Amino acid sequence: MARLARGLAGLAGLLVLWELCCAIGVLDARFIPPPSTVGPRIVELLGTDAEFALDTIATILTFLIALGLAALIAIPLGLLLGSVRPARVAGLTVVEFLRPLPAVALLPLLMLLLGSGPETKIVLATYAALWPILFNTMYALDEMDPLYTDIARSFGFGKVRTMFTVALPHAAPFIATGIRISASIALVVVVVVELIAGGARGVGTFILEASSGGGQMDLVLAGTVIVGAIGYLINSGLQQAQRRLFGWTESREEL
Repeated sequence: MARLARGLAGLAGLLVLWELCCAIGVLDARFIPPPSTVGPRIVELLGTDAEFALDTIATILTFLIALGLAALIAIPLGLLLGSVRPARVAGLTVVEFLRPLPAVALLPLLMLLLGSGPETKIVLATYAALWPILFNTMYALDEMDPLYTDIARSFGFGKVRTMFTVALPHAAPFIATGIRISASIALVVVVVVELIAGGARGVGTFILEASSGGGQMDLVLAGTVIVGAIGYLINSGLQQAQRRLFGWTESREEL
């Protein structure tokens, strides 16, 4: 409760500072409207604008699909690369080559192949969100005490059974941290692709259209604040789930 109070106090201070800067002319209200102007637009968008509600749902659904796909790909791959040394030696070079490639840099290629529909957003957000989950899974296995696998083998467990009954539970707190990091990345990539490529639906598309209309910076900032709020709520929810499931690792895993 104290942490929430401090967070709200910090947010209130930022809003007051923003309002004062607009009032005294430090910020040009034509381009950066004050909270007193942006706030009602946020209420309007969330309360009565059905089109914006559809845009928000489209962005959130795209984000959830991308994050789910990233986890489905990265966790088994991380277990494989972390548990089987020949696979790690063979695959790590490819992984290290692909990982630095910015997802947005692949956008022109994906648009040629898939168009500007939701498939492009999903593919790019999945690609960007893979890496934290993959590497957290891999390096969690590096820290696992070999005694665990030796005991499993002494009970007759094969490699696959050991991977899923010993390695996966050990790596679970690290995977949870990777998913939380990847969630922020996936949301950012989805909105950025919507901003750059447009598309039928999405909060990024809404912001793009508002910014191109002229004189609608209040809507642009309102959409931006809502994206930030969505990201905050997602991160907070995942953080709370991680604490409930793996509270005993919080001091070691918290980022």
